[in-house]
Amino acid sequence: MTTETVTSHQEPHLERQLSNRHIQLIAIGGAIGTGLFMGSGKTISAAGPSVIFVYMIIGFMLFFVMRAMGELLLSNLNYKSFSDFAADLLGPWAGFFTGWTYWFCWVITGIADVIAIAGYSEELWPGLPLWIPGLATVAILLLLNLTTVKAFGETEFWFALIKIIAIAALIVVGLFMIFSGFQSDAGPASFSNLWSHGGFFPNEFMGFVAGFQIAVFAFVGIELVGTTAAEAKDPEKSLPKAINSIPIRVLLFYVGALIILMSVTPWTQFQAGHSPFIAMFSLAGLGAAATIVNLVVLSSAMSSANSGIYSTSRMVYGLAQEGDAPSVFSSLSRRKVPQNALFLSCVLLLSGVVLMYAGQDIGKAFDMVTTVSAVCFVFVWSIILASYLAFRRRRPHLHEASKFQMPGGIPMVCVVFAFFAFVLWALTTQPDTLLALLVTPVWFILLGAAWLVLRRRPAHLARYASFQTDLAQEEESAVARKFEKVQK
Repeated sequence: MTTETVTSHQEPHLERQLSNRHIQLIAIGGAIGTGLFMGSGKTISAAGPSVIFVYMIIGFMLFFVMRAMGELLLSNLNYKSFSDFAADLLGPWAGFFTGWTYWFCWVITGIADVIAIAGYSEELWPGLPLWIPGLATVAILLLLNLTTVKAFGETEFWFALIKIIAIAALIVVGLFMIFSGFQSDAGPASFSNLWSHGGFFPNEFMGFVAGFQIAVFAFVGIELVGTTAAEAKDPEKSLPKAINSIPIRVLLFYVGALIILMSVTPWTQFQAGHSPFIAMFSLAGLGAAATIVNLVVLSSAMSSANSGIYSTSRMVYGLAQEGDAPSVFSSLSRRKVPQNALFLSCVLLLSGVVLMYAGQDIGKAFDMVTTVSAVCFVFVWSIILASYLAFRRRRPHLHEASKFQMPGGIPMVCVVFAFFAFVLWALTTQPDTLLALLVTPVWFILLGAAWLVLRRRPAHLARYASFQTDLAQEEESAVARKFEKVQK
């Protein structure tokens, strides 16, 4: 055994400090993106009331991705995240591509969040220089994440709670307006608004398809709970509970909110770039609606940036442990936090502050870059499913012993793959998303070149061999524990 391998065994490990309530709210926060508050206006204007079915279908499909991820993570508690089981089941190349692609996705999303936070801050405090809220956001989130993972959990808990309260308030106020016969310039608030303005599919099939282009981005981050596996106190209880509640969250927070919005105001009144939440609270006579919703969206963007810092730092830490990233990022602080990986993430997020002064066209460029990020998320979700197929083929005994088996099994994986192919086709139907789709392969070409250089290095081979040994030992002990339970 090499000195490097021994060192990797002696390094401290991530601590399991995230309680069940942290995991549940992190899962909810991951499922409710900023896109619901600000992007739903564009989605509704494109698809009309059929957007309800769009969100239901996407949520339904991603539920099976999360179930596959849950079964794999719980089959071996030595997996820190989905990049670990991808490396184990598909080969080291898959761990490398998945880890770095997920890192890239969240860095881009995090930079976009920093820019969004600066923009919302300017609306709340006119004249405030853009660099102040951008820099303050990164500094605050860095300090919170440097303390302990529990501090991240607490921060995300309260951010998610704010989003839940905002949506609950929208639903309650909207129901009151509907049942009290509220009248506006657009007509009465009524559930009949859902079908009385051209039916559920007013823009026909291609309008329905356009909804998928935008809505799929709103679910980015739903897999975030998978990166908390190594730091959850009781993953065998908290992960299944968080994953199983995904359908309820989608129905309540997405479908429920959209039904209320389009019942109070006909879908024809919604416009891209305008928040339907602000519009509805303004209709209700709440003068402070714009300020309240801006604060909610600000906290939502903060939540997303916080998640980005957390997930990118854990991914780089995991990649470094396997020899897929510089070893300097594999060290932990005295508080068991990957501080070097955190500093890297925050330095990259600071580039968002620089981009804000790069020119007026940065908005269009950023739309394309975030679309690239979303396409890469589809790649990560696909790798999770491919890992599940390899798991079923190579480790059938662990699948049989699992208490959290993916419903539908292999046939359902094929259905979800077909859905992802449909999403990619949908992205080709519009010029801006088609351009982003054509640019995305550049990232994978760069990764492929890096992998060809890295895979032959002795340090990488030694660390990966150590990683495989740890996984094999954990698998043996997991099988033994399950056998003992059966015997008892």
